[in-house]
Amino acid sequence: MKAIVLEQPGHLRLLDQEEPGAPGPGEALIRIRQVGVCGTDLHAYQGNQPFFSYPRILGHELGVEVVAVGENEQGLASGTRCAVEPYFACGQCPACLRGKPNCCLKIQVLGVHIDGGMREFACLPTRYLHPSSILSYEQLALVEPLAIGMHAVSRAQLQEGECVLVVGAGPIGLAVTQFALLAGAQVMVLDVSEQRLRFCQQIWPQVICLDGRGDPQSALQTLVGADLPTAVFDATGNPHSMQAAFSYAGHGGRLIFVGLFQGEITFNDPDFHRRELTLLSSRNATAADFQRILAALEAGQIDLISWITHRATVETMIEQFPSWFERESGIIKAVIAFA
Repeated sequence: MKAIVLEQPGHLRLLDQEEPGAPGPGEALIRIRQVGVCGTDLHAYQGNQPFFSYPRILGHELGVEVVAVGENEQGLASGTRCAVEPYFACGQCPACLRGKPNCCLKIQVLGVHIDGGMREFACLPTRYLHPSSILSYEQLALVEPLAIGMHAVSRAQLQEGECVLVVGAGPIGLAVTQFALLAGAQVMVLDVSEQRLRFCQQIWPQVICLDGRGDPQSALQTLVGADLPTAVFDATGNPHSMQAAFSYAGHGGRLIFVGLFQGEITFNDPDFHRRELTLLSSRNATAADFQRILAALEAGQIDLISWITHRATVETMIEQFPSWFERESGIIKAVIAFA
């Protein structure tokens, strides 16, 4: 089978590998049809992805087809189309036993800790496959980044009509915006990219877009005065942005870190206490998030067509990949067709 392997930072290679064997009980042999590309893949390519070793097959945003399946409780059969929940939990650690498998102490993430989906076939546990008879493989490949946003919004427990600020209009910030809107919130989006703000405005005319290239704090206060947002999501993974986000939240509000920075974040403690802020992190997603997203997509509540701005095949991906992350590329989401 064909597989794209990241052999070392900056070096992707298309190889032929042996296909997996027949699936056992609770396993499915899947054909990977579409793979979404995300920031994790970029960080690995650049050599700054934590907890990562080379060589590695990237890819954890997957739309797949079941080719063969062992005895399973999910009712999966050959030909079933599925999204993949790529966070494999042990089921036995304290986090798992508390119902937080997304925080598993021994978590194995496809494309990070173990080989991912940039290959034609894989054998996966059936409990991580989420079927849909309606959605396309491209839609299914985008369920995982949507799940990151949905999980963050669930963590925030938004109220209808609540004023929300989303910092960062990349795919994860867009996912947060989407589910904040579905929760009935009034949403503002802050970003330094004019192209991303324009994209956001085109798909959601009701969203207020703020240019972060000047003085974001002044721009926000000019718009809302003293009535600052009560829920602020930072989806940038940028330490300067994350630290600045403390000042965007109103008294009694919540700050939710969706993006991850591998380092320390500091804040002014008196101001934090004066506002009585709640600080939350959001990690990965859960099976319940995937199920809710599939239901929303199947009901037509989410339109993903415009999100996919770049496409490639397994044969053309290696040449195109580096250019996708250049600022002038205009990328929102890239997908790779494997079959």
